[in-house]
Amino acid sequence: MDWFSERAGLDGTVAVITGGAGTLGRSIALDLAANGVRTALLDIDPDAIETAGRDLAERGHDAITRCADARDPQALAAVFDAVEQRWGRLDTLVNVVGGTFRSPFTETGPKGWDALVRTNFTHVLHACSLAVPRMRAGRRGGSIINITTIEAHRAAPGFAVYAAAKAAVEQFARTLAVELAPEGIRVNNIAPDYVPTPSLSQLSTGEEGMNHPVGVRVAIPMGRPGRATDVSNCAVFLASGLSTFVTGTTLHPDGGTYASSGWFNWPDSGWANHVPAQHL
Repeated sequence: MDWFSERAGLDGTVAVITGGAGTLGRSIALDLAANGVRTALLDIDPDAIETAGRDLAERGHDAITRCADARDPQALAAVFDAVEQRWGRLDTLVNVVGGTFRSPFTETGPKGWDALVRTNFTHVLHACSLAVPRMRAGRRGGSIINITTIEAHRAAPGFAVYAAAKAAVEQFARTLAVELAPEGIRVNNIAPDYVPTPSLSQLSTGEEGMNHPVGVRVAIPMGRPGRATDVSNCAVFLASGLSTFVTGTTLHPDGGTYASSGWFNWPDSGWANHVPAQHL
């Protein structure tokens, strides 16, 4: 056994991944499975869940795939029941499900607010309430990982309720982490910034923006968009024994955008927290 495998201790463990067939979820599922984790994926997209299941099967990985809505408590519970019946244990929960739409807050209403909160926060509560008793029963500890966003840590004009819901996930995770720490159950978040995905492209304003190399260079200190594997690498770390003393915190695979916090690398000008005169 190599150093990583021995320290990680992932082989033979079990993970539930909500939203497990999208760009980020699928990358997380494949990377966990590559390290010996048996995965159960839940996703609302029938084509995506079929593809993810086929990819896992072709690689010889033991997996459960379900096409269902994570916002439905009964559908969510059915996946956890299936995991218990098949493998008799649960070690990791990864909550990937999320989504938003662009609109000024004053042009939205209760129906839209409720949809955003259910999509980005409420299902996390349900999933954790199902996962924790199963982790406790195993007496092996466990790891809960929430995929949030940099927008949970900064203002997000046009996405006020989405940002608030993701911030709620972050604060819920911190508190739950403290409550569960004596039992060795860890709760952490991963907050990426710009990782090109089909759902993110739907939020485009019609301008090239972050899809243009200059836009990426200006906004992201490391000068490139994020990749799905940047996020899944963090998930593997947080699921593994390498992070057994890490809880209640957030990893930021964002190329430095959270750290830069309003400082931009302008072409021909360098770093500034304002628009240089030649760009006006």
